[in-house]
Amino acid sequence: MIVTVTPNPSLDRTIAVAGLARGEVHRGLRADLDPGGKGVNVARVLAAAGRPTTSLLPCGGPEGAHLGSLLRDERVPVVEVPVHGATRSNVTVVEADGTTTKFNESGSPLDSGEARALVDRAAELAAGAEWLVACGSLPADGSEHLHADLVRAGRRAGARTAVDTSGPALAHAAAAGPDLIKPNHDELAELAGRPLPTLGAVLDVARDLRARGVGAVLVSLGADGALLAEGAGAWHARSAATVIVSTVGAGDALLAGFLGAGGVGPEALRAAVAHGAAAVGLPGSRMPGPQDPRSDSVRVTAVDTALTLTGAAR
Repeated sequence: MIVTVTPNPSLDRTIAVAGLARGEVHRGLRADLDPGGKGVNVARVLAAAGRPTTSLLPCGGPEGAHLGSLLRDERVPVVEVPVHGATRSNVTVVEADGTTTKFNESGSPLDSGEARALVDRAAELAAGAEWLVACGSLPADGSEHLHADLVRAGRRAGARTAVDTSGPALAHAAAAGPDLIKPNHDELAELAGRPLPTLGAVLDVARDLRARGVGAVLVSLGADGALLAEGAGAWHARSAATVIVSTVGAGDALLAGFLGAGGVGPEALRAAVAHGAAAVGLPGSRMPGPQDPRSDSVRVTAVDTALTLTGAAR
């Protein structure tokens, strides 16, 4: 069982347009409404592949009820923690060339009792689980320590823990010693406090994080694939060119593919990049099904530390 926790879930509406011009009226070519939030997306991929999973999330207002309904329609087991504030709604606009513009609400605050209820419920679900996965942004005015609290709760329950978040929340969670963190390139550069223009620079930061107590570091690199650093070694994986329809949720699909393939080693990395590549070829916030990833299109090698990254943070 893989339990995902999404402290700031959302309803995600994606509108496809020919092009985006500021101040103009646009007519959508297509619109999709999907359940959203990093942990929600991870659970959607796992459930579609038949992996036992549960999605834990705070839900409030009619938006929260709709979110739970959409997840149940996708056969994702959901555990809801009732909260007073309404679940947020996000809007993504995707242009014909794949350029993606997102408008994300901050999310209603969780009071201290609601945050504690989320952590306590996570601890209950983590007992006997393989992984507890804490994902995504925090609601407005949320404690920067919430993901770290989830890591500690999962560890006490005997589960392996993974974190996918950013900013101060990532720093606090990394300090709590999770088994895995999955930042993207920009998030890792922010955590390091400096640009990371090569795989060698990324690997240096990953090794430093491991020396400070993080079990493994999986870094999504956009068009440059992903890097995995763990006790047994470090590998880079990259997929053949993919037509980009929407980048929304690609990192979430990558993490789901990695965990679903065992969560360790180069073959799990191969599955991760195959899932991420499949996700960018799908519209809106759709997540890949088991038939979509193509692992045979992914090349995995020992890290070439001299490789300059095309999307390097400056």
